[in-house]
Amino acid sequence: MISLRNVQTTDIEQLLIIENEGFSIEEAATKEAFVERIQLIADTFIVAEKEGEILGYINGPIINQLYITDDLFKEIKKNPKRGGYQSVLGLAVSQQARNQGIAKILIRKMEELVLENERDGITLTCKQELVSFYEMLGFVNHGLSESKHGGVSWYNMVKLRNGMN
Repeated sequence: MISLRNVQTTDIEQLLIIENEGFSIEEAATKEAFVERIQLIADTFIVAEKEGEILGYINGPIINQLYITDDLFKEIKKNPKRGGYQSVLGLAVSQQARNQGIAKILIRKMEELVLENERDGITLTCKQELVSFYEMLGFVNHGLSESKHGGVSWYNMVKLRNGMN
């Protein structure tokens, strides 16, 4: 059975392996970025695990604007208790655990946190090949993002609070 929990410092090595399986060197979060996220936003950094092995994770700070900007990959702040948008800076599933619905489970957990903490919705960016996946989960494609993170074209995907149940 898959369980969800908040990230812990001891997860870092497993997280880095999964991050580097899912993203190019230019796109992947660094160890320093993970340490900062664990310290500042553990409340919105969720890990999926089975029998002690991390299968995937989702993380991102609460932001005041609708879209993710590249500065968030460099510097984040502690989350406010209420309001704002839940951003997703990272969502990755280990290679051997893909196509088992883990990403969907992690997104649903973020939706629960959005509702519990009176957030306005979830915002993320994804590559073109993942747009249809997020649309299946109820996200709306807002078109090309201004983000050039990792030298890649990203799409703004948004799911507002009123679209969650």
